[in-house]
Amino acid sequence: MDRGRYTCRVGDRTVVAMRARELGRKSVVVGDRVHLVGDTSGGPDALARIVRIGERTSSLRRTADDDDPYERVIVANADQLVIVTALADPPPRTGFIDRCLVAAYAAGLDALLCLTKADLATPDELLANYADLDLQVVTTRHDAHPDELRARLAGKVSVLVGHSGVGKSTLVNALVPGAARSTGVVSAIGKGRHTSTSAVALELPDGPGWVVDTPGVRSFGLAHVSPASLLDTFPDLADGSVDCPPGCSHLSAADGCALDRWVADGHAPERRLVAYRRLLESRTDLDPF
Repeated sequence: MDRGRYTCRVGDRTVVAMRARELGRKSVVVGDRVHLVGDTSGGPDALARIVRIGERTSSLRRTADDDDPYERVIVANADQLVIVTALADPPPRTGFIDRCLVAAYAAGLDALLCLTKADLATPDELLANYADLDLQVVTTRHDAHPDELRARLAGKVSVLVGHSGVGKSTLVNALVPGAARSTGVVSAIGKGRHTSTSAVALELPDGPGWVVDTPGVRSFGLAHVSPASLLDTFPDLADGSVDCPPGCSHLSAADGCALDRWVADGHAPERRLVAYRRLLESRTDLDPF
């Protein structure tokens, strides 16, 4: 999307379109399946109109911060969220990873943690934080092709999200030769410079599947995720909440949460409750950014 124009794939050709007035305030985002009318030839001066947006199978959302009531759909119809995090330069931030996991689970997406710059640091200490989540992980290096990551992306629509400077655009350029995504350097204070300025879907050249490269983000607001909606992504714990008081925060037995008793009775492992509460606390903890 660029200045009111939407680049659409129609069969084997690229069509530029504008959003029809009859759509009202309905937004069109990367990943949407749309209905076009008008000139869909794909010629240099052709311009079609988007007149309908197909039903979305998933919507990855975020807010500007945890107090912002306005949700922003980042990508529609994705299958998995790939959280790209550098092991060094800049150092990993577990708070950001936690928030991305919450967003993925709330959207019904699979989550894959992609650790870049494994030639600069080992992942063991970071991964110890996620042992309770059975999180899928892949590592990449500057001096090797991302073959394992490529295999994890095959046949899926995958959204890549990460802080600026973690090597996200470098990965995209390796996965899709000719993508020409801009890359940058990390500053002396450990923060990356924004390089990608817009989300774009790119088809994998060696098989079915798409990657969606997104601009580097500094925060991931989760105002749209409630304790109850996050709990729904932990089905082994969800049934235990029936005895919780109305509006339970699910953070502590001292507040009347029944999940501790549910775990004590053997219905779910304690590690799952620990993992759930950690993600829940990350929803309102902005410090790790």
